[in-house]
Amino acid sequence: MTIRIGNAPCSWGIEFPSDPSYPTWQSVLDQCATAGYTGIELGPIGYMPEDPTVLAPELNARGLEIIGGVVFRAFHDPAKWDDVLDASVRTCKALSAHGAQHLVLIDSISPRRAPTAGRAHEAEQMDKAEWTAFRDRIATIARLGTDEYGLTVGIHAHAAGFMDFEPELERLLDEVDDSILKICFDTGHHSYAGYDPVAFMDRHMDRISYMHFKDIDPAIKANVVENRTDFYTACGQGIFCKLGQGDVDFPAVRQRLLDANFEGWCTVEQDCDPALPGTPLEDARANREYLQSIGF
Repeated sequence: MTIRIGNAPCSWGIEFPSDPSYPTWQSVLDQCATAGYTGIELGPIGYMPEDPTVLAPELNARGLEIIGGVVFRAFHDPAKWDDVLDASVRTCKALSAHGAQHLVLIDSISPRRAPTAGRAHEAEQMDKAEWTAFRDRIATIARLGTDEYGLTVGIHAHAAGFMDFEPELERLLDEVDDSILKICFDTGHHSYAGYDPVAFMDRHMDRISYMHFKDIDPAIKANVVENRTDFYTACGQGIFCKLGQGDVDFPAVRQRLLDANFEGWCTVEQDCDPALPGTPLEDARANREYLQSIGF
């Protein structure tokens, strides 16, 4: 088994292309490398330079490579299709320019689902026509990434979107061919949704192409679910804790990867609020050290 460990800009609070509170992309690259990682995701398209002649030398100088990129857009909203398509094409082009492999698709937070993050039994569901159009938009981008750019495309369940809970994810997997759509499996979001990440891996390991390592503080999770706290506020409250300090069984996750002879990247993500005092560098270093301590 050859597993490589990377990190992502969201561990420095980067959720959108720009914000006055964000650290510079050069600073994020510096800290990622300093913390012991050899790969990093692009982050939201537009945060890092899209011109590879600008970004590639900066990566090389730090011993980093681009692992993949995320399209975190409103797949659930037909009125936002032009935005989804634009972000997808730009991300595909950037990934191809750097020889990266993983295109990750995430349905962004919906006001209709935000109050029920972590509460599957209460969550509003799409009707048949809405679901079909939603599924087809995801499949269209999956085919774009696979057929036109040669990327491995993974669907990523995410709290407060319409692709959040296990039944929705498994329905999508049943309806979209695995030749164009794999799974980017996020351990933390699966726990946030109220499910067992290891049990899901037992059922679907053959379709998981990429991993996001994220942990969940169970006490904070219980509080934010009870109080219907929105996702970004929950991040600011520390729902995503350092790896090994939450309710995700990472030794068991490692064993499932070993058993499946998994090859490739696993990316650490510890979403944080950049407007609050914090130590992303120290957390990134601690997360890398924890993974090393259990054999990664």
